[in-house]
Amino acid sequence: MQQNNLQLLIMNNKYNIALLGGRGYVGQEIIAILNNHPNFILSKVFSKNAAGESIKEYTKLSNLEYSYLDEPEMIDLSDIDIAIMALPNNKSHEYVKKIEEYNSNMIIIDLSADYRFSDNWTYSIPEICKPAKKNRISNPGCYASAIQFSLFPIKNIISGKVSSMGISGYSGAGATPNEKNNPENLKDNIMPYSLSGHLHEDEVRRHCYNDLAFSPHVGNFFRGILITSHIKLKTKHTNSEIYDIYKDYYQDYKLIKISKEIPMINEISNSHFVNIGGFDIDESGLELVVCCTLDNLLKGAATQAIQNLNYACNLQELTGIYYE
Repeated sequence: MQQNNLQLLIMNNKYNIALLGGRGYVGQEIIAILNNHPNFILSKVFSKNAAGESIKEYTKLSNLEYSYLDEPEMIDLSDIDIAIMALPNNKSHEYVKKIEEYNSNMIIIDLSADYRFSDNWTYSIPEICKPAKKNRISNPGCYASAIQFSLFPIKNIISGKVSSMGISGYSGAGATPNEKNNPENLKDNIMPYSLSGHLHEDEVRRHCYNDLAFSPHVGNFFRGILITSHIKLKTKHTNSEIYDIYKDYYQDYKLIKISKEIPMINEISNSHFVNIGGFDIDESGLELVVCCTLDNLLKGAATQAIQNLNYACNLQELTGIYYE
């Protein structure tokens, strides 16, 4: 019966969605996008801290409320076709297990790091690696996305170690109070953390380029990411040649902007775009610096999740994503 319902919805291009973890920063962005999506219907939203509260940001259904994010076996996902997991790292596995037992045909997309290293899940940055149309999708990390946007166009001409330095707004540390979003720690400050072995470093090594060093920092602003990457090239190039490589690589992707100017965080905040630029090569022609900015809550998370779901559901990739 569940498979028949799913097939009927696919024919009608309508999908019922359950969002697990809807009260967090990324969950709120997903709700906002789904509110304007013509094919996705947000039917259930689960939260541990907001159960019973009205979801005023979602106007398609006037009476939608947060349901309590209970133990996995207690979650009601009847009549749901897509589950979006917007939970912290290490929290998705038990819910996914129960969903698979209940309905193995349900499309699941996980925004945590829990399945980014699994061969059984499709890892997808939409502009770089189109996913096979599977029903288990692992959404990429925000820092990892920005680094990979920076590296993929020139991946075949890189020589040796890439060094990337990242700075993010404190929304990247989540809504739960901790040292990385503590106002006292961040006042007039930029805080380095995870100086080696950051999870997104491992993610890039697995999916893009293996010889990478990455150092993340958090600053006293709410949202946005800047990645600055130092890259050694195999052969000599000019700034203009590198610019042309990136321009050609991303020419068909409307959310990717390439500029010779250095991109700024405040230019992409609250937008779906990626800005790549500041291409600068030293006198040897071999040492390149590239900068990339994106909004960690949108293109680094929610926007890519909707792009991936659109693709999985045979919809145009930017359906529901209003970017102009």
